[in-house]
Amino acid sequence: MLFNSLAFVFFLPIVLLLYWKVFGGSKKQQNYVLLFSSYFFYGCWNWRFLILIILSSLIDYTIGKKIFDTNLKKKRKNLLLISLVCNLGILVFFKYFNFFAESLEILFHSMGVQLSGFTLSILLPIGISFYTLQTISYTVDIYRGKLEPSRNWLSFFTFVAFFPQLVAGPIERAIKLVPQFYVKRKFDWPTAVSGLRQALWGLFKKVVVADTLAQFVNHVYNAPEAADVNSFVVAALFFSIQVYCDFSGYSDIAIGIAKLFNIQLTENFKTPFFSQSMKEFWNRWHISLSTWFRDYVYIPLGGNRTGPIKMYQNLFWVMLISGLWHGASWNFVIWGACHGILLITEVYLEKRNFLSKPSNPQKWRVILNRFYTFMAFTITLILFRANTFQDVFTLTGTFFSDTLQWSAIWQQLVEVYTFKIDLLFIGLSLLLLAAGDYCIRHSTWDQFLGALQKPTRLLLYTAVVIWIFTAGTFDDPQEFVYFQF
Repeated sequence: MLFNSLAFVFFLPIVLLLYWKVFGGSKKQQNYVLLFSSYFFYGCWNWRFLILIILSSLIDYTIGKKIFDTNLKKKRKNLLLISLVCNLGILVFFKYFNFFAESLEILFHSMGVQLSGFTLSILLPIGISFYTLQTISYTVDIYRGKLEPSRNWLSFFTFVAFFPQLVAGPIERAIKLVPQFYVKRKFDWPTAVSGLRQALWGLFKKVVVADTLAQFVNHVYNAPEAADVNSFVVAALFFSIQVYCDFSGYSDIAIGIAKLFNIQLTENFKTPFFSQSMKEFWNRWHISLSTWFRDYVYIPLGGNRTGPIKMYQNLFWVMLISGLWHGASWNFVIWGACHGILLITEVYLEKRNFLSKPSNPQKWRVILNRFYTFMAFTITLILFRANTFQDVFTLTGTFFSDTLQWSAIWQQLVEVYTFKIDLLFIGLSLLLLAAGDYCIRHSTWDQFLGALQKPTRLLLYTAVVIWIFTAGTFDDPQEFVYFQF
């Protein structure tokens, strides 16, 4: 079930009605409504994968209590190891088994040894990468003494399966989210309004910007042999904006919907295209994942406490693992490695004061830094979007075989977007996106809109709703990009 589908339009009001009116008398009833509605939401994709969520919840709920209840260091380590093996074992089997099997076949083939028949027909469970990291952080935090285990199975199972953020985050920490299921939630009108406005902005980013740009992106990347430098450059730029609007749009909708249940989720994006370095970019992009890798991979590896060389290695390994987390393909591994190299280079130059930022930088320098960050992200995304590694070479080869021609770019845009009015909608939508991100670059939507007069706010809401229905893509609802991860 997609947020941008007709089914969800009926699903959400029914769940809210059950949650607040029919079974809203106690926290237990509210949690049951959330748990079963979350299982139904997820089961609409494939009910068989509910077994994995329930199994993961049961394993970590049980092990978490056992870790907390024993003082034996060796036993605690063994219990944590069991949790990691179970969770990562399920993830590796479903997501990476064929990747490793195919890589092994290629390796042996290069040595003259023929291997075959190792791959399996495995369907990737949607959202498995997200809820696996969420449950791992739960047992690790208990092991570290930062969290007491949940003694209420219903609250913990609801934490793992909470449907707004189940399939694509934000990746929540138990220390923040689980306690919210320990108490009865009361309806709060300002919180609900805040949620509606954030969900509305997320819907705009998804159906108006991301899904519209995806038409051209898919046209180019699905037929790379037919692309030229003009279509390739536009598709690369479009995909940067598409993936941002698609993923941050999902996060906005998820956070907004959670607020309708008076539940607070973690901020996941903070206007990343205003970043002036890749280091800053990763502090603004997919924040819940970046902080997860910082706390559970980078710091345990030694972080920056073991000297510069070791720190560079840690940065590289974290980004390499992050790339593999995004997808079972060498494209993603190399994508992660590229970002690791970029971060290491920035840190190295900063330590030698080549990239030190003045307290009041000149405007041209700010613009140049933002341009560099956006282009570095855009170029590496070619690896992220290309269907195969061969497609990367095919597409990038066009950049060196011809020169850009604005007339050719316009002609190719018209071929995909048949009506010129569609191009006008795209242009205006991108301006609205840029204006929106500019307004909240140092604040939040609540702070920005709260400073406006009520008639002005209502006018803005109405304009965005009209624009969504006018310029949005609803004929064929598109899955969110990060569902594949």
